[in-house]
Amino acid sequence: MNIERKNTRQVMVGDVPVGGGAPIAVQSMTNTDTRDVDATVAQIKRLEAVGCEIIRVAVLDVEAAESIQAIRAQISLPVIADIHFDSRLAVAAMEHGAQGIRINPGNIGGPAKLARVVEAAKAHQVSIRVGVNSGSVEKDILARYGHPTPAALVESALRNIALLEKMDFREIKVSIKSSDVLTTIDAYRQLSAACDYPLHLGVTEAGGLIGGTVKSSVALGILFAEGIGDTMRISLTRDPVEEIRVAYELLRALHIRQRGPELISCPTCGRCQVDLFDLAEKVEKHVQAIETPLKVAVMGCVVNGPGEAREADLGLAGGNGFGIIFKKGKVFRKVPEGELLEVFIGELDKMVAEKKQGRD
Repeated sequence: MNIERKNTRQVMVGDVPVGGGAPIAVQSMTNTDTRDVDATVAQIKRLEAVGCEIIRVAVLDVEAAESIQAIRAQISLPVIADIHFDSRLAVAAMEHGAQGIRINPGNIGGPAKLARVVEAAKAHQVSIRVGVNSGSVEKDILARYGHPTPAALVESALRNIALLEKMDFREIKVSIKSSDVLTTIDAYRQLSAACDYPLHLGVTEAGGLIGGTVKSSVALGILFAEGIGDTMRISLTRDPVEEIRVAYELLRALHIRQRGPELISCPTCGRCQVDLFDLAEKVEKHVQAIETPLKVAVMGCVVNGPGEAREADLGLAGGNGFGIIFKKGKVFRKVPEGELLEVFIGELDKMVAEKKQGRD
């Protein structure tokens, strides 16, 4: 089944297109102090290695805004400055190289201050993400709806979009996030029907690795399957590298984007005679930085493993003191258990190199 995506306007974040039929862009946000340039750059480079395409940084003060210039000089990803309330920081961030800003236009300090932000965005060719979440809905809207309902979130977003449109600014993308999955789904459906700006999808304050992955996958998976959404962030209380891993697995599951190897592994059973958990974790960590699409299997049974993962390009299966490496379900090599991981990684890297050279 091919998913037919809604055709939205296209905006640019640096050199990355968002909307208008462009691939769904995968984002994350640093959790370093932006003023610590070295730590921030190091984390961004780790994120880029696993496929992050747009990075957002928190701008808490002028020093953080000014640090964007030094950060940008050392990375290749476009940088979005995350701004709350202070128009001066938004302008300073753009003056120091931010290629996008995330604001709530309604709480940036009034029309005059918003006008200065928009003027700077036009001058520096910066896109603006209108970011609305359940904690930022205007008081008068909350009074009418009682709490941050999907309709309340949408009304808030449209009001803030209108503020920018009145200033003849349309390089806009929009997010309306809730920590509630069903609210998020309903709100984005309504917003998608009400405007043609590109939408940034996410579930805010989603939680840790398991809870956050489940909530984000349910909400974003349903929306992407309906053709809604142009860029995304999986928000986890975790190393942001994990956000990128989950994002690509979600896109892969929907056949929207393929990046890097797909890992197939069995849940283990009483036949397993090898530490499969450790093997699978180490293989998974190794493949994070590989861009070449492959199917890689980590199986616990040398008897059934190759057959159960016969579609895998390359796989391993552990036994009692030994293991096998197999290709497309056929045994390729038998090695001592202690050498299994090292030999397998070597064969995997060799296969990747061959595919890059077009020899496979």
